[in-house]
Amino acid sequence: MSRNVEYPNFLHLERLTDGTGLLEHALGRIPRRREGYTTDDNARALWACLAWLEIIGNDPSAAASRMRLLRLTETYAAFLLWAQEEDGSFHNNFYYDRTPEPEQASDDCLGRALWAAACACSHAGLSLAAEQLLLRGLPHIESITAARGWAYALSACSLLIRSERQGRLPGISASLREQIRCRCTAYMAELESRLLQLFEENARPDWNWLEPVMTYGNGVLPWSLLQAFATTGNTRSLETGLALLDFLAERMTAPSPQGWIRPIGNRGWCTPDDRAIWDQQPLDVMKLALAAEQAYAVKERQEHLALIAACRDWFHGRNDAGASLADPKDGSCCDGLTASGRNDNCGAESTLSYLLTEAIYARTFGGEGLNERNRLP
Repeated sequence: MSRNVEYPNFLHLERLTDGTGLLEHALGRIPRRREGYTTDDNARALWACLAWLEIIGNDPSAAASRMRLLRLTETYAAFLLWAQEEDGSFHNNFYYDRTPEPEQASDDCLGRALWAAACACSHAGLSLAAEQLLLRGLPHIESITAARGWAYALSACSLLIRSERQGRLPGISASLREQIRCRCTAYMAELESRLLQLFEENARPDWNWLEPVMTYGNGVLPWSLLQAFATTGNTRSLETGLALLDFLAERMTAPSPQGWIRPIGNRGWCTPDDRAIWDQQPLDVMKLALAAEQAYAVKERQEHLALIAACRDWFHGRNDAGASLADPKDGSCCDGLTASGRNDNCGAESTLSYLLTEAIYARTFGGEGLNERNRLP
């Protein structure tokens, strides 16, 4: 299936990034320095830049974008190294003056940081930093109790095991290689089992989900089980992951005839009895596209391609407000849709959700037609 796919512009991502890392919030498109930084956003940013570096490859027409992305990856990797505590855990929230904000440890933050490090492990120039992040951070998987933290950690372990098997980690140390072969394999089995058990405990004929309430970033849950299937071949993970994705897609699609993506609103979430429409977050759309991409990788069903396209279309105006959230001219994205229209602030999470959805779309439909229409001068 061929569509016109284009390289996005990374101007807004650069606008939000300073010498420390990626700032969390913006007023309109102007960074709000008083709001500081999060490890969550810098991990997502590292992931997004690495995804686009793989898509761009050695395309000579994209040399300028490649250099920008390489510089950004170094900034975000350095942030993760700085945010990692001496014991290997990660502090998430930081004030603009680089001092840590008071907080409780976040399982999601740990999982995202490990996933970003796993993505970086096979990239020249980043592998040493990624190895340190992983060697010190992987043992903390044992402390994770939240489902989305499990999902990110499971995906990180899955990716590392596949990469090691396929010889895509030639520069790693014997110590990390041993951790991948032993520790990651054990973690995978445990985390896979925990997510499958959650499904058994919560699913019923009218609620094919692994939690009693569907909240935020739901797509990461089926995505992780489909990632695990690609590594372990566990058919229960495949069947459960596909069932979860089907149920999520149904809950996130507007009734006919519209049929566009309708993210679950954060003002009440989704239960068996009710479903909130507002506010809608770009993150939820990206996570749905992520799960659909992994489902297509293992099953090659046309409905998964259509779902990825619909997720991208949501950013460009095919949504409940009929409003485009993304601006291809600078790669920015509004923070969401409310009952009164767009939230015109363009913060880190929403912008990265847009850039990652475009990367998913490009990987799925890409190749021909990729260009730098909005290349920076």
